[in-house]
Amino acid sequence: MATATSIRSPFRTTPLSPANIPRRDVGPTDVEFDILYCGVCHSDLHAARNEWAIWPTVYPCVPGHEIVGRVTKVGAKVSRFKPGDLAAVGCMVDSCGTCESCKVGLEQYCDTGGTVFTYNSPDPQKTAPSTYGGYSERIVVNENSSCTCRINSTLPPSRPCSAPE
Repeated sequence: MATATSIRSPFRTTPLSPANIPRRDVGPTDVEFDILYCGVCHSDLHAARNEWAIWPTVYPCVPGHEIVGRVTKVGAKVSRFKPGDLAAVGCMVDSCGTCESCKVGLEQYCDTGGTVFTYNSPDPQKTAPSTYGGYSERIVVNENSSCTCRINSTLPPSRPCSAPE
């Protein structure tokens, strides 16, 4: 299992600080990328401070869910990415992949409750107690998630994916 440098919230009342975190090894349908950019969203700050009663924070928390990076490794069954590609991932990194909602790209409505958010979700891979987000140097995500996308190589990676040409 690899590790990555991150900026994490060790507890709700302490400042964000550097720490090494575990990252899972690349599986058959996984894409690993070095993170070049990660947005800062109000939800990251609320999660770091455990301000949402409906979704309690698991500490340590590594926020960040608007991620752009350069692909470094791909699993044997990956077909949409290759090393060197620009990739992005949003707020979800995996799901059950087998229910009707997931089959049509609606992982946020996963019928089995298997939606895996970029951070602060139970980690189905058991790499850590919860998933760790983009305030880190690298991430491993499932190629098949609808929130994992390849970025056109002519688009500067610092430009938002949704920005008009």
